[in-house]
Amino acid sequence: MAAVIPAVTKISPRVIRILGCNPGIMTLQGTNTYIVGTGKRRILIDTGEGGVPQYINLLKSVLTYEGIDLAHIFITHWHHDHIGGLSEILNDLQEKTKHCQVWKYPSSKDDINKNEKIEMLKDGQEFAVEGATLRVHHTPGHSDDHVVLHLLEDNVLFSGDCILGEGTAVFEDLYDYMRSLSDIADLKPAVILPGHGNVVQDPIEKIDFYISHRKEREQQIIEFLNSHRDESFDEADLVKNIYEDLPENLAKAAQNNVGHHLVKLFREQKVKKMNDKWMFKEKDEIKSHV
Repeated sequence: MAAVIPAVTKISPRVIRILGCNPGIMTLQGTNTYIVGTGKRRILIDTGEGGVPQYINLLKSVLTYEGIDLAHIFITHWHHDHIGGLSEILNDLQEKTKHCQVWKYPSSKDDINKNEKIEMLKDGQEFAVEGATLRVHHTPGHSDDHVVLHLLEDNVLFSGDCILGEGTAVFEDLYDYMRSLSDIADLKPAVILPGHGNVVQDPIEKIDFYISHRKEREQQIIEFLNSHRDESFDEADLVKNIYEDLPENLAKAAQNNVGHHLVKLFREQKVKKMNDKWMFKEKDEIKSHV
């Protein structure tokens, strides 16, 4: 069982974690949001989910107790459990956010917060407040606009949903996601603070596990289709045959992940699609199309 995450945790002199109070199958114990810096004006990373007054009250109490105003709000990506609380924070905590800038990376989903003024982040951009410098790294895959934020002073990485504190992440584009994992590995962070789940104290091992897990899953798909060459399967069929002891409530997410694997394998000409189902692609079929 995962360790219980307190509602508020002072992780270091530079970082306070506030739990989003929105537990669920995909959010684990809830969305982690982080206040970063040591001075009066600090940075908030992610805003939790909309319609969760417990979170707004928690955030307000921490800002008030610590004497903090927000200089910047960074959104790691457009998913509702990371950006959904933005309007309430800006409206309900006006005294704490009146000189605050909101930032996220451009996305095709940027129409979801039309009522808020949001500045666009750039890959490699740096922001500094007292006690903290954050560098932006665009890490698409989980979503097209996903970013991680590197706290340079402590070599700590805020990983959003690219890497979780427990389990593995879902993604929109497996090719991009694998490249992003490789880019994060190159940063060699000392600690990862994820968007969900507890602190990752062994980041290199965790990243290696994520990469090897995806490669293993891909190999399982290829081997299963190869051993059933005269049959075709949809994503649900493959999940039932490949995943062991999968809880029913995670089946849809598993099907989505398998689907992304299949798209990647299709591009690599390792599988083919017939009548909305998937089959192993023979080598002679590949040669005949070259």
